[in-house]
Amino acid sequence: MNTKTKLIVITGASSGFGLELAKEFAKDGYPLLLLARRVEKMEALHLPNTICKKVDVRDKEAFEAAVREAEEQYGKADLLINNAGVMLLGDLSTQDSNEWKTMLDINVMGVMNGMQIVMNDMKERESGTIINVSSIAGVQAFGNHAAYCASKFGVIGLTRTVRGELSPYNVRVLSILPGAVSTELLSHTTDQGIIDGYNTWKEEVGAVNITANDVAKTIKFTYELPQGVSLREIIITDTKQDA
Repeated sequence: MNTKTKLIVITGASSGFGLELAKEFAKDGYPLLLLARRVEKMEALHLPNTICKKVDVRDKEAFEAAVREAEEQYGKADLLINNAGVMLLGDLSTQDSNEWKTMLDINVMGVMNGMQIVMNDMKERESGTIINVSSIAGVQAFGNHAAYCASKFGVIGLTRTVRGELSPYNVRVLSILPGAVSTELLSHTTDQGIIDGYNTWKEEVGAVNITANDVAKTIKFTYELPQGVSLREIIITDTKQDA
């Protein structure tokens, strides 16, 4: 096992991409700060050199306090992966507006919170990487995805803007846009009919072979390229997914 020394911060680390990211980075000995609302799932991994904190990314004060605590132990965050997110699919004409707010607060405001917490130190050091997990729904429209698309398109616009602001400081701001992957994300949706339809679609196209670990390995590869190499946006889908 290689031993790395730079602190990695991962939000939404209790399941899906975040959980797989934690395991992949731990294999090479990176010190980790894992953040999620279900702290027991992160602690159950028993990863070395890892701090696990129960944090909702909407709570900027708690988010920042966790990052500063980890930085005191491991040094400044070199990579922030803004992975925490929810997907509440629905027809905009009938969907509960509270679901819109939840998605925008977590998927966009949570990302902005994380970026602000680490970006000024990265600018000062002229090094560091921020990777925001968006979605193919951040560049393409899908039925029953209106509010979700709004949040993920927002992440793309945010990432592109801040990339331009930080690139003169040698700080990378990247985004990864996964397609359909089997994770807990769909279970957040409250309309069972939409869930059933989504699962039927995945079965029909066979778009279930790509895994959360495939996405995690791609993110890790992107980060471990030299600091001067910026893979700005990566769309990653199952080969059989054509939309």
